[in-house]
Amino acid sequence: MKIYLPHSAFLGNIDPFLAAFDPSHKEKLEITANKNWIFVHPVVLAMVAALGLTVYRKNIKCEKIVARSGHYLERMGLFKFLDIKSGMKITEHDPSGRFVPLTQIKTSEQLTKFLTEMIPLLHLEPRHAEPIKYIISELVRNVLEHARAPQGAIVSAQYHAKNKTIRIGIVDRGSGIKSTINQSWDASNDLEAIKLALMPGVTGTTKREGGTEQNAGAGLFFIKSIAYVNRNFFMIYSGNAMYKLLKRSGAKKIMLHANPNLDRHSERNNLPYWDGTAVGVDISLDTTQEFTALLDLIRDTYSEAVKERKRNRYKRAKFI
Repeated sequence: MKIYLPHSAFLGNIDPFLAAFDPSHKEKLEITANKNWIFVHPVVLAMVAALGLTVYRKNIKCEKIVARSGHYLERMGLFKFLDIKSGMKITEHDPSGRFVPLTQIKTSEQLTKFLTEMIPLLHLEPRHAEPIKYIISELVRNVLEHARAPQGAIVSAQYHAKNKTIRIGIVDRGSGIKSTINQSWDASNDLEAIKLALMPGVTGTTKREGGTEQNAGAGLFFIKSIAYVNRNFFMIYSGNAMYKLLKRSGAKKIMLHANPNLDRHSERNNLPYWDGTAVGVDISLDTTQEFTALLDLIRDTYSEAVKERKRNRYKRAKFI
């Protein structure tokens, strides 16, 4: 496999980065990078790290990073994941409230730790931070329970104070969305499967509309909705397909769409094949009225889901 770290790769311009990925020869990984500058979204780092975990260390070749901004890669923990000595010497400051370095999550305890570290990045009061925490938890939990990914989920997050935005990446090298969705729904290709997964109430665990008490099939819909309301990007890549939510016009009335085709977006179904799923999202943390209302809605949905799960858990068998 070959992957190139470009000058810039954020959700708005991530297409060339994805298109340049070479998934052939899965037993080895070759990493090259821009010589002058590297500034990329956490989902990009998570993808590289996830690839590295599937290859023996001796089969990973990473050219020496000479770009001054390569220190960013060191601080985010990329070389640690790859078990490579970068030769860089940096002063490590407390990351709290600024970023969460690349983290591998394989257990619920590790997920709890990541969420605890992520909360300060949100810079929100608890009632607004809780819904975002819930969504990230749901997305990672889906990887642990359904993706059949031996390496678990690779996650990372970074807060940009200048525009009050948190950028989050969640990546796995599991079975992919199409395989999961097709357990209960009919998707003829990867792009169709992604769109089904973005619809609220659609989950691979059941063909029942609205999902089950344990899996409502709303995590991706909610995170897409948060990005939509705050005019941010959202991207999901699985198999050879990608769906990317584009920034909506600020002048238009906000209207959430259950059907992802109705949102302003771009899509690709001819990308190099990615085993598993990569999700990237930007979330502006300015508490607009619409943002607050959406988080309240998600919080209420979350609370009701938890209550329903508890009711279901404590039901007792009735004997006649």
